[in-house]
Amino acid sequence: MQNFPFRRYSVGIQTFSRLRKDGCIYIDKTDLVWKMAHLTTFVFLSRPRRFGKSLLTTTLDSYFMGEKEYFEGLKIMELEKEWEKYPVIHLDVSLAKNCLTVEELRNSILFMMKPLTGQFGREADELLPGQVLGGMIRRAYEKTGKQVAVLQSV
Repeated sequence: MQNFPFRRYSVGIQTFSRLRKDGCIYIDKTDLVWKMAHLTTFVFLSRPRRFGKSLLTTTLDSYFMGEKEYFEGLKIMELEKEWEKYPVIHLDVSLAKNCLTVEELRNSILFMMKPLTGQFGREADELLPGQVLGGMIRRAYEKTGKQVAVLQSV
């Protein structure tokens, strides 16, 4: 992280790594991120618009990717000893919010998964979004032997 003579407010920045790289003001709740990652299996967070959901999911993304450098000086550094890297599947379904039909929604979800299938693969018989996601999770686990973090933001 760079040392800045002043710190700016992160208006419009919704990505944890960018916020940290740019030296923006950040209210440290990474101890809660660590607890969430270590003490829960499935988490559903429902929060109002503009309430930090994207920032939280990108924080989890950086954490599960083992990007320790972004967490220097934060509470999580006192808690995390391993800094293992896990496969991460991060889906931003806000890209599908204007779909009017089931077909449009299916095609939109498959389109947003396309970059992930480049990383995790896709088999010819995986035609539906759930099949593609299940296949990616299975292949990522088989390849790494590690649990897969699936993050979804809206």
